Amino acid sequence: MTDYAEEQINELEAIESIYEDSFTVLSEKPTSFTITVNSDAGKDHEMVEATLKFTYVEKYPDEPPLWEIDSQENLEDSDLEDILTFLQQQAEENLGMVMIFTLVSAVQEKLNEIVDQKKNRREEETERKEREAEEAEKVAFQGTVVTIENFLAWKAKFEAEMFELKRKKQKEIEEKQNKLTGKQLFETDHNLDTSDIQFLEDTGNNVEVDESLFQDIDDLDLDEDDPDFDPLAMGSDED
Repeated sequence: MTDYAEEQINELEAIESIYEDSFTVLSEKPTSFTITVNSDAGKDHEMVEATLKFTYVEKYPDEPPLWEIDSQENLEDSDLEDILTFLQQQAEENLGMVMIFTLVSAVQEKLNEIVDQKKNRREEETERKEREAEEAEKVAFQGTVVTIENFLAWKAKFEAEMFELKRKKQKEIEEKQNKLTGKQLFETDHNLDTSDIQFLEDTGNNVEVDESLFQDIDDLDLDEDDPDFDPLAMGSDED
């Protein structure tokens, strides 16, 4: 018959000698104690720490002890969940044997993994930011790379904008002309002063003046102030 009490006492003495600086007995009945576990120092001397609380059950080691994380430093909630799950796996694998040293050693390895993961995440984040900064610098220096797709999209947008500008300009001109007086139209459109002459030339209706009819006009004795002056009558007298 297994003497559970003796096995527990013997293990407790061994654990106390191994973890002398981090071992603390909390109670004797039931036997309860804590062991503080630290990871190895990571980059920039970063470390994580967990204080594990163990309590022997009556049939330990045929049944696993009770455990919990009493305190921690630099660990996230997800890290704590991983540690508790890991302890459960290790306990199931070591049933029937005293296992506190095995469990504590496994947790210490897990803490080292967590430190490495933190370092890797930090390095990946740094690399990601550097890549984003480099890409932003390239875009600022080179501009957007032209492809058939984005060129056609730009061309369609440009043509639409130009059409809209022309439409607005034409509308403004029409609205302005509708508000102009005849004089203003004449002053703004210089084609109007030659429109009549151009019309005559285009239709072939050239006007010719016989200058000989006016050559002797200065020799005529015209008294325009005479109330009986009648140019038509003078013409009839000559006839």
